[in-house]
Amino acid sequence: MNENTQKLTVGSLWKGVLIFSLPLFVTNLLQVLFNMTDVAIVGKFSDSNALGAVGATPILVTLFTGFLIGLGNGVNVVVARFLGTKDDKGLKESVHTAFVLCLIMGIIIMLLGLFFSKYLLVWLKTKESFIDGANLYLKIYFIGMPAMALYNFGNACYSAIGNTKRPLIFLAIAGVFNVGLDLIFVICLHMSVDGVAIASVVSQYISATLLIISLAREKNAMRLRFKDIRIYKGRSKAIIALGLPSGFQSAIFAIANLVIQSGVNSFDDIVVKGNSAAQNADSITFNVMASFYTACSSYMSQNYGAGKKNRVLNSYFVSLTYSFLTGAVMGVLLLVFGKPFLGLFTNEEAVINAGYERVKIMSFSYAFGAFMDNTIAASRGIGKSLIPTIIVISGSCVFRVIWVYTIFAHFHTITSLYLVYIFSWVITAIFEIAYFIYVYKKQIRLIKS
Repeated sequence: MNENTQKLTVGSLWKGVLIFSLPLFVTNLLQVLFNMTDVAIVGKFSDSNALGAVGATPILVTLFTGFLIGLGNGVNVVVARFLGTKDDKGLKESVHTAFVLCLIMGIIIMLLGLFFSKYLLVWLKTKESFIDGANLYLKIYFIGMPAMALYNFGNACYSAIGNTKRPLIFLAIAGVFNVGLDLIFVICLHMSVDGVAIASVVSQYISATLLIISLAREKNAMRLRFKDIRIYKGRSKAIIALGLPSGFQSAIFAIANLVIQSGVNSFDDIVVKGNSAAQNADSITFNVMASFYTACSSYMSQNYGAGKKNRVLNSYFVSLTYSFLTGAVMGVLLLVFGKPFLGLFTNEEAVINAGYERVKIMSFSYAFGAFMDNTIAASRGIGKSLIPTIIVISGSCVFRVIWVYTIFAHFHTITSLYLVYIFSWVITAIFEIAYFIYVYKKQIRLIKS
């Protein structure tokens, strides 16, 4: 573990952040492919209603899984901080406390999804022809939430020490099972949304089990010992203080996006299906860019703990550059290859054209999201999570709701709805950057020269 720790506190940041992020890049992409595979297979081998049903679920899935990912971000920062200060006792107690907290949240979210998914679909004004299939998919999918919680816990621990390859390997193994089971259930057994949901759940438990076994075999202070699993006094506070705001931030974004989805649902079935297909492009781009946000938090947190002032701020700029360029490149690729990409999910030309309307607008927007999300990750890396979350709620989420009920309500065009993303990102980024400058100057004085 010492070698991995050193990689974050010494050496070239440009090289280090890139090497750190690439496995995360692929890991996040594979996670997205779980749901994308579901959409593609039911769209190609089942029927268009099945596509619409599965396509109606990503925002609701994000509402809950985003919370678990945010909680994992809190674990990542806390573990990285103890690594930086070389506090083995604090590291051990935090890892075991985090395991319990993540598992509890996974179970709670599973129960919420099982009991309230249909009510949320109705509130979203999901098309009547899609709602039963979407509800069935969600009820099965949410059985996998405890596994997803534990996977994000393990992924956060390994990311904090710079080992981003191991979670990738385990996720790749699970991904092979996911695709294979999708094909067997849908093509061979003639199942539909239930088949792809079961495949996703099985793959989630496979990846989580492999990661937990790996942590249990570690030879250092991060080793997971089942007899030591409990909530240690004083350790949960730091994880919750960083993880809950991050989790709520992701969840609140999803809630704001639910309002946008209700706007999409006010159009005809072709637009709804096209939007469902095009959202896969968003998922790919956001998750690929997120690998650099994780790098930003991990590098800043560990270097802050190690007292290396210059590397703290430089980690922010390097991560921001990489994430901005990634968003720009992904946008260009989707602009050029958008229609063939959408063709992976549907055979209907009208649906492809409707989806491309979203792709055209979002391709110019992705890069600007880096200024907001990377800055939030930077603030979290130096121990500040609550205020950035409040800024996101005020500057982005509330703004989106206002936009839907004013600008979109006035024009009621799909273009006026999709433009809400770039405007909300830019406005929120301005306030996030202003706060980060303020808090960075304050926090950096606490580091002893």
